[in-house]
Amino acid sequence: MRRAAFWGVGVAVLCALLVAAVALGTVPIDPAVVASAVAGRGDAETLAIVRTLRLPRAVLALLVGAALGISGAALQGSLRNPLAEPYLLGVSGGAAVGAVTAVALGVTAIGALPLFAFAGAAVAVLTALAVSRALGGGRADPRVLLMAGVIIGAFANAAIMILLAGAPPNTVRGALWWMMGSLSGAGWGQVRWLALYTLLAGGALLWRAREIDILALGEEPAAGLGMDARRAGQRIYLIASFLAAATVAAAGLVGFVGLVVPHIVRAAGIRRHRALLAGSAVAGAALVILADIIARVAHPPIELPLGAVTALVGVPFFLIQLRRLV
Repeated sequence: MRRAAFWGVGVAVLCALLVAAVALGTVPIDPAVVASAVAGRGDAETLAIVRTLRLPRAVLALLVGAALGISGAALQGSLRNPLAEPYLLGVSGGAAVGAVTAVALGVTAIGALPLFAFAGAAVAVLTALAVSRALGGGRADPRVLLMAGVIIGAFANAAIMILLAGAPPNTVRGALWWMMGSLSGAGWGQVRWLALYTLLAGGALLWRAREIDILALGEEPAAGLGMDARRAGQRIYLIASFLAAATVAAAGLVGFVGLVVPHIVRAAGIRRHRALLAGSAVAGAALVILADIIARVAHPPIELPLGAVTALVGVPFFLIQLRRLV
């Protein structure tokens, strides 16, 4: 019953938040007018606000949240760690280094930035795995992996500061704002390529959801079922990292979404990872859209960093979960 209610309520809330994201702002727009503008009817100013500014931003927020939700659920299941998520594992920090490097090299082609971000994320992932195995006697201890990820994230921030040391002040300010997470520059080009990356990587994780179910049982049960747990875990880890890296290229560092939303979905009684991944996509999309609405309307005309808003929810949640594990 709770599972059925989750899907109904989740989709309804997501749709309501999408409408609110387009309707709310410095210039409030009636939802009926929003619907007309989306269909291409209305005055030029309203059409520009809805179709050029707010609608692509709302859709990009949906994609970022869905991708982070799927990535977080896959990482938690495959690593058997309820605290795992891209930001805390250093994946997002590594992706940020890759993206900043691309900008510094002048690479601005649409769709290329995520590739640089993924390269940075892959380096962070491999480093964290190597550290975890070195300290875990050849096995990737999830607890050590989490600590390694936090250290790698701190190192990534330092690397970004060094990359920006000689940049012009305006570039530094823009990069710092991007590092804190923002959807202010959203456009349909970003929406298209992030939708492509999310479809490919998210679809791959859904396809391999059965593997995550088995990995969640532990390495020995997985081996007993004939699975190479190490190789399967690395595969899931890399795909989830690729998905998280694409969100970093699109919206900067937006942390803790992948931590919070899988727990919300599990609270509805959803345990199998195919449904859990899909539910995390819905919940993650709703959370990021809500956070972006708050970032835009909480203190007008100033826009708050999106990553700061999600952290206000995520950090207390992380501490609560950490206390339960200790």
